[in-house]
Amino acid sequence: MRTILILMAGFGVLSLAFWAYRENYATQQALREVAALQREVAALREAIAVNRAEWAYLNRPDRLAELVVANVGALPLFAITPEQFAALSNLPLPSVAPADAGAAEAEGQ
Repeated sequence: MRTILILMAGFGVLSLAFWAYRENYATQQALREVAALQREVAALREAIAVNRAEWAYLNRPDRLAELVVANVGALPLFAITPEQFAALSNLPLPSVAPADAGAAEAEGQ
């Protein structure tokens, strides 16, 4: 009986050692994957920053004005003037139905 108990304890210890060994390598693999993802995220953030800088550079008002002047014959582009803007009071606003009327109609149906 004592021999069986010792063998079972030894088997249990070996089983736990094998499990700990596998978990250790699985954890190391997961850490490598996380590090790779973090490097990828950093590279993508840097690319986004470069794209934003390029966008800001290409959309400078003076550059766009030069492009309009250079391509005035090919494109129907014109400079924006203050007369093209309207006051908010001159714009027609959509009519809004009262909220109670919609609820009353829903109850009546």
